Amino acid sequence: MESKPDSFSIVFPCYNDAGTIGSLIASAHNFARRYTGDFEIIVVDDGSTDQSRTVLLELQERFPALRPIFHDTNQGYGGALRSGFSAARGELIFYTDGDGQYDPSEFALLFAALRDDVQVVNGYKIWRSDPLHRIIVGKIYQHFVRYWFSLPIRDIDCDFRLIRRSAFERIQLVHKSGVICVEMVKKLQIAGCRFLEVGVSHHFRLHGRSQFFNCRRVARALWDLTGLWAQLVWWRNSRLWFFRIRNRVYGLLQPVRK
Repeated sequence: MESKPDSFSIVFPCYNDAGTIGSLIASAHNFARRYTGDFEIIVVDDGSTDQSRTVLLELQERFPALRPIFHDTNQGYGGALRSGFSAARGELIFYTDGDGQYDPSEFALLFAALRDDVQVVNGYKIWRSDPLHRIIVGKIYQHFVRYWFSLPIRDIDCDFRLIRRSAFERIQLVHKSGVICVEMVKKLQIAGCRFLEVGVSHHFRLHGRSQFFNCRRVARALWDLTGLWAQLVWWRNSRLWFFRIRNRVYGLLQPVRK
């Protein structure tokens, strides 16, 4: 069984989440202090145009563990996560979205599943609480991406993950869009990380709206996914086949030893 960590970081990307981010920080603080006295809550405000920045500055007085990071301009979901991961100092890094569709206190479920030989505990939605069109599109996306990239998890779209800091030291993330989740999971898989999955709750969005479901963002995501697949799957597999064929030919050309 996993012992209590020396320290961990909780990361929330935030974009126009003034209506939810305060309650998420309070929830994160309450469960975090039960596990360790050395924790931090990193909220990356990605150029919000609502009152998110004001809320975060006010909450700093109440929660000393809160470390807000402010982007002057919107850098995308991937850009916000990269800033949060780069700033994180904890032995374990947990992240989820700032829109309130996941309950941070269910971190306990992920932590309970963590073992010494596991680097990533990934949540999956027991039931998706979204409008019907989002559920349908989400199912199609999950099956498509999971098959296309041969991913080791069932729900790539569930941004509720507990990852060892040592796992991040094996990879480098480059994408700024939402495809960073596919990039991260695939690179961790290639790096030899072991995954476990745990079912978590998913709640209706009470504030704001999704930034993904518009034609421009969907087209950008498909473009980024295609480039990511070419880099991490096609090119990597092509190189493996090339070296296998080269080694086979080289072996056949060697003189037979008597």
